[in-house]
Amino acid sequence: MGFQSYFWTIFGAVTGLKLMLIPSYHSTDFEVHRNWLAITHSLPLNRWYYDATSEWTLDYPPFFAYLEWGLSKIAYLIDPKMLQLNNLNYCSSETKHFQRISVMALDFVYALGVISCLKVLRISKKSHKHFTAEVLLLFNVGLLFLDHIHFQYNGFLYGILLLSISFLLEERYLWSAFTFSILLNFKHIFLYVAPVYAVYLLKFYCLNKTQTFVGKFLKLIVVGLLPFVVSFGPFWNHLPQILNRLFPFKRGLTHAYWAPNIWAIYNSIDKFAAIALAKPKSGSSTTSGLVQEYDHIVLPKVTPIITFVLTILFMLPVLLKLLFYTKKSESGIVFLRAVVLCSCTSFMFGWHVHEKAILMSLLPLCFLSILNSKDASYCIWFSIIGYFSLFPLLFDIDLLVIRYSLYLGYISFMLAQLVRIHKMKPSVNVLHVLYVTGLLIIPLYEHLSPLLGLQQKLPFMTLLLTSLHCGAGLLYAYIQYYIHTLTDRIKISTDSVVEKESKPKMLKNSSSSKNNNKSKTKLSDLG
Repeated sequence: MGFQSYFWTIFGAVTGLKLMLIPSYHSTDFEVHRNWLAITHSLPLNRWYYDATSEWTLDYPPFFAYLEWGLSKIAYLIDPKMLQLNNLNYCSSETKHFQRISVMALDFVYALGVISCLKVLRISKKSHKHFTAEVLLLFNVGLLFLDHIHFQYNGFLYGILLLSISFLLEERYLWSAFTFSILLNFKHIFLYVAPVYAVYLLKFYCLNKTQTFVGKFLKLIVVGLLPFVVSFGPFWNHLPQILNRLFPFKRGLTHAYWAPNIWAIYNSIDKFAAIALAKPKSGSSTTSGLVQEYDHIVLPKVTPIITFVLTILFMLPVLLKLLFYTKKSESGIVFLRAVVLCSCTSFMFGWHVHEKAILMSLLPLCFLSILNSKDASYCIWFSIIGYFSLFPLLFDIDLLVIRYSLYLGYISFMLAQLVRIHKMKPSVNVLHVLYVTGLLIIPLYEHLSPLLGLQQKLPFMTLLLTSLHCGAGLLYAYIQYYIHTLTDRIKISTDSVVEKESKPKMLKNSSSSKNNNKSKTKLSDLG
């Protein structure tokens, strides 16, 4: 069967779906961003990071604040009342439509990032792989959940990340550094992958012998710092206040809904141990549903410095592999895997991690899944667990059909297409069957617990079960994928490259598709 690129057709179709989701439930993040529109519109710049009229204070870097300021100029023409600082929780029909559509409009940046990465990876536009990548990335169920139902602005941020990655793979290193620096000034969560960029640019740009190290290092510093100067320059005498807002360490180890990471497991063990030992509660509870500091009952208290040290230690092996990797032609794949693993390491061990941060691993893994059968196998399992872990954000009863249908449709498409592309052999693994059974039991408990009178007695049990089960699954997949990355001899399928078209610089010496297809991967093989 022949294929051609339907990129913009798919983008139009997913935009239509987003339009249909406008009336759906939205989270408190909707009020967060409405309040930021009001702050940047109503107050002078030097008061933006001090205002506390609402509990939802401005805590993103200045470029995002400038974006809110720009959007507020349009919002004023739509409904000036949304820009009144004291008009808390205001949500007129005009306000809702404006904010929803602003997210969709900015998704054009995400589309540019996706198409740029597909182009630099040289996947033929007429191939099955290109079509699969288009659907998986443009119809990404995580972005639909987070941005277009729950309500956030993640899509355009990941678009900037993908543009930066595409520049790097094209060896346009200064443009890559400049774009990534811009991204950090929109949302500092992308510090998770900053070490990967630092190592790669040091090795392949600064240490390249065609020019002096000092000259290129100074160029890189100037290009990287320029966005920070533009961003923070107007706030130079307010930097302590901004940094306090950006890094609020008093919010506690975990968010109100625990991200499914090592600390969700740690919290659960502490809870169960306290029950088993009949230990009384002391101070705030980890399951209070509040964002605040708290003490564990049985296990030792975890501090920010502990999470920081663990994160750095677990990043080091993949960063060292990237630093000492000798095959330039395959370094782009090692870079993408390092992005996945460093972001996943920060997700697993970081302080006060939000559940949405898992997308930083899942989106780059989508590209890798098209190139390599092993990565495809991991992508499937990471996606099954990672997107499931977002369900607690869509708890409204009117969203149940939407969340299950979108999730099952997306995972089914991914599974079917990646199996077909890589000729993977599905096989039954008892461990995986038991794990997926757990994913089925959690929603059953969620929907039956109110009928059985358990919801009032154990109001946070569904959240705990979701965090614990998904945390255990992601931790297992993370460990296995880490081992795979450190030990794998890279094989990339190139059968989709357009005939007469040269292979990309980063992939030109990879194994041929003929040899790669001889070694078929079992779907259940996690290393």
